[in-house]
Amino acid sequence: MEEKFSMGDIVLSKAGRDSGRYFVVVAVDGIFVYICDGDLHKIDKPKKKKIKHVKPTEGKSEYVAAKLVEESKVTNTELRRAISEFEEQALLMKNE
Repeated sequence: MEEKFSMGDIVLSKAGRDSGRYFVVVAVDGIFVYICDGDLHKIDKPKKKKIKHVKPTEGKSEYVAAKLVEESKVTNTELRRAISEFEEQALLMKNE
Protein backbone atom coordinates (compact mmCIF):
# COMPACT_ATOMS: atom_id res chain seq x y z
CA MET A 1 0.00 0.00 0.00
CA GLU A 2 1.50 3.30 -1.10
CA GLU A 3 1.22 6.19 1.31
CA LYS A 4 0.43 9.60 -0.11
CA PHE A 5 2.76 12.31 1.13
CA SER A 6 2.76 16.01 0.39
CA MET A 7 5.08 18.88 1.14
CA GLY A 8 4.90 19.99 4.76
CA ASP A 9 3.87 16.60 6.15
CA ILE A 10 5.64 15.57 9.32
CA VAL A 11 6.88 11.98 9.17
CA LEU A 12 8.71 9.60 11.49
CA SER A 13 11.77 7.80 10.18
CA LYS A 14 11.44 4.01 10.55
CA ALA A 15 14.83 2.92 9.22
CA GLY A 16 18.44 4.01 9.16
CA ARG A 17 20.61 5.86 11.63
CA ASP A 18 17.96 8.57 11.91
CA SER A 19 15.17 6.17 12.89
CA GLY A 20 12.84 7.49 15.56
CA ARG A 21 13.31 11.13 14.51
CA TYR A 22 10.67 13.43 13.04
CA PHE A 23 11.21 15.16 9.70
CA VAL A 24 9.32 17.49 7.38
CA VAL A 25 8.70 16.36 3.80
CA VAL A 26 10.10 19.01 1.46
CA ALA A 27 9.62 17.12 -1.84
CA VAL A 28 8.05 13.94 -3.20
CA ASP A 29 9.50 12.06 -6.17
CA GLY A 30 7.92 8.74 -7.07
CA ILE A 31 8.85 6.19 -4.41
CA PHE A 32 11.10 8.68 -2.62
CA VAL A 33 10.52 11.59 -0.27
CA TYR A 34 13.04 14.27 0.54
CA ILE A 35 13.03 15.08 4.24
CA CYS A 36 14.69 17.69 6.45
CA ASP A 37 14.68 18.48 10.14
CA GLY A 38 16.83 21.60 10.16
CA ASP A 39 19.38 19.89 12.39
CA LEU A 40 20.67 16.51 11.18
CA HIS A 41 19.48 17.12 7.61
CA LYS A 42 19.43 20.79 6.66
CA ILE A 43 17.19 22.35 4.00
CA ASP A 44 20.21 22.82 1.68
CA LYS A 45 20.83 19.05 1.57
CA PRO A 46 17.61 17.08 2.21
CA LYS A 47 17.72 13.34 2.88
CA LYS A 48 16.36 11.16 0.08
CA LYS A 49 14.44 8.31 1.69
CA LYS A 50 12.19 5.59 0.33
CA ILE A 51 8.54 6.03 1.25
CA LYS A 52 8.48 2.60 2.91
CA HIS A 53 11.11 3.82 5.39
CA VAL A 54 9.00 6.68 6.78
CA LYS A 55 5.80 6.56 8.79
CA PRO A 56 3.15 9.23 8.23
CA THR A 57 1.87 11.18 11.24
CA GLU A 58 -1.16 13.37 11.74
CA GLY A 59 1.08 16.42 11.68
CA LYS A 60 1.48 18.92 8.89
CA SER A 61 3.17 22.28 8.90
CA GLU A 62 0.89 24.48 6.81
CA TYR A 63 3.36 27.37 7.09
CA VAL A 64 6.27 25.35 5.70
CA ALA A 65 4.04 23.78 3.03
CA ALA A 66 2.88 27.20 1.86
CA LYS A 67 6.45 28.48 1.62
CA LEU A 68 7.54 25.37 -0.30
CA VAL A 69 4.65 25.71 -2.76
CA GLU A 70 5.49 29.39 -3.29
CA GLU A 71 9.12 28.33 -3.76
CA SER A 72 10.13 30.73 -1.01
CA LYS A 73 13.20 30.08 1.11
CA VAL A 74 12.45 27.85 4.10
CA THR A 75 14.93 28.18 6.92
CA ASN A 76 16.29 25.44 9.15
CA THR A 77 14.89 27.33 12.14
CA GLU A 78 11.38 27.14 10.67
CA LEU A 79 11.75 23.40 10.18
CA ARG A 80 12.96 22.88 13.75
CA ARG A 81 10.10 25.02 15.06
CA ALA A 82 7.49 23.06 13.07
CA ILE A 83 8.82 19.74 14.39
CA SER A 84 9.05 20.95 18.00
CA GLU A 85 5.47 22.32 17.87
CA PHE A 86 4.29 18.95 16.53
CA GLU A 87 6.15 17.09 19.28
CA GLU A 88 4.63 19.38 21.95
CA GLN A 89 1.12 18.80 20.59
CA ALA A 90 1.70 15.04 20.44
CA LEU A 91 2.91 15.07 24.04
CA LEU A 92 -0.14 17.06 25.18
CA MET A 93 -2.47 14.66 23.34
CA LYS A 94 -0.72 11.68 24.92
CA ASN A 95 -1.07 13.12 28.44
CA GLU A 96 -4.81 13.82 28.09
